[in-house]
Amino acid sequence: MIFDFFKKREIDYTKLPQHIGIIMDGNGRWAKRRGLPRSAGHSAGAKTLEKIVKECNKIGIKYITVYAFSTENWKRPKQEVDYLMDLLLDYLKNAEERLAGENVVIRAIGSRKELSEEIREQIAKTEDFTKNNTGIVMNIALNYGGREEILSSVKKIAESVRKGKVLTEDITEQFFEQQLYTAGQPDPDLLIRTSGEMRISNFLLWQIAYSEIWITNKLWPEFSVDDLMEAIYDYQHRKRRFGGV
Repeated sequence: MIFDFFKKREIDYTKLPQHIGIIMDGNGRWAKRRGLPRSAGHSAGAKTLEKIVKECNKIGIKYITVYAFSTENWKRPKQEVDYLMDLLLDYLKNAEERLAGENVVIRAIGSRKELSEEIREQIAKTEDFTKNNTGIVMNIALNYGGREEILSSVKKIAESVRKGKVLTEDITEQFFEQQLYTAGQPDPDLLIRTSGEMRISNFLLWQIAYSEIWITNKLWPEFSVDDLMEAIYDYQHRKRRFGGV
């Protein structure tokens, strides 16, 4: 269904969410319904991602964080994992060309220990050549898990306390947030999940404490710019109280 033309006109482009998180779910199911290998779904999902990032940048969204590969995804069949890693490597290598003129800053968040040396090196190259761009910041959550992120942050703080660099009374919410992968960025205002699943799947557990959640039954390769605009429209018509009245 095409997003209602009149609703689209009602979107207030001066009050957009600063930060959008997306759980890109349903690539495999999209492929299966079409009698295609799961890899075809991941490839189609990568094209959808490019389209959505470009549109977010065009309308003025400042940050977008996309769930590309979780710490739990290593449990998938090796063939699928290998394909996903190859797809990611290709995406990073060609990011400058694919997003040419889009002025996108690309960052990878998550643990890099389990990634291949080639992918780690390419992440560093991609981050370096996009770091001076001034458009949307795209966080690619890769080998990412919300619990792992929190645990890693706690360990860093504990080590600082052990060395006498930090006092326990210095550990505030603001201090803790500076230890996270998203340090210096606002928390997501809006979290989008595709494929109709009603869970957050270990994604940005700290950061989405007060995010508005929008769920669609569409599978990620089917997700369109109209769907993005509908999510934003819905977000703008909610009352955000942050625990107040």
